[in-house]
Amino acid sequence: MKPMLFSILFLIVAHAYGQDSIANVYFFPGTGSDERIFSKILLPEGYSAHYIQYSVPEKKATMADYAALLAQQIDTTATFMLIGVSLGGMICTELTNQLSPSKTIIISSAKCRLELPWQYRIQRYVPINKLFGPRFLKAMSFVAQAVVEPDRNKQKAIFDAMLSDKDPLFLKRCVNMIFNWERETYPSGIIHFHGTNDHTLPLRNINPSVIVPGGSHMMTLTRGEEINALILENL
Repeated sequence: MKPMLFSILFLIVAHAYGQDSIANVYFFPGTGSDERIFSKILLPEGYSAHYIQYSVPEKKATMADYAALLAQQIDTTATFMLIGVSLGGMICTELTNQLSPSKTIIISSAKCRLELPWQYRIQRYVPINKLFGPRFLKAMSFVAQAVVEPDRNKQKAIFDAMLSDKDPLFLKRCVNMIFNWERETYPSGIIHFHGTNDHTLPLRNINPSVIVPGGSHMMTLTRGEEINALILENL
């Protein structure tokens, strides 16, 4: 079934059953993105979307520390779910441990440090990235993103705008958190979508729930209708 047709049918069925309770869905973007990365994700009736706002992490904050800080934006007294992309998926993994959401979906991400590529993990012991300042790292992010993930050129203006709006210090500290991520196991039940053409977090290191043929690290936006259908299918 085509993604758009599936989405329409899902919305019709959800409306027909008339869900009475609202489930809050919290969206966590990646390091170089914001809520615009989720612009093609349309939730059915009965679900309310909330977009987590990131602050600059403390200098020595761990991924678990930062997740605990962001948890203050989540209403745990109501039914809630987590959806995260890239860094956002890593944070969702930490929060799944801390808060026990009803469901966690991560996209183009990793569930523990063992799913990170070796060149990321080695930075924990040989922190070459510390030689470069925040502004230089931000400038290099534009180059690296275009070279490593050319699929982003399908939505180049949006990706450039999202990255331009990022605080350089935020980018540097988030990169440090990823390189120093300590988690080696992850909670069961996390639903993980990953593309075969993800060059930022290569599939060879990942144990996903759903493999998206041809999907890149940017597929939440560049293949938004398909990802939306997968999300609806797994809600």
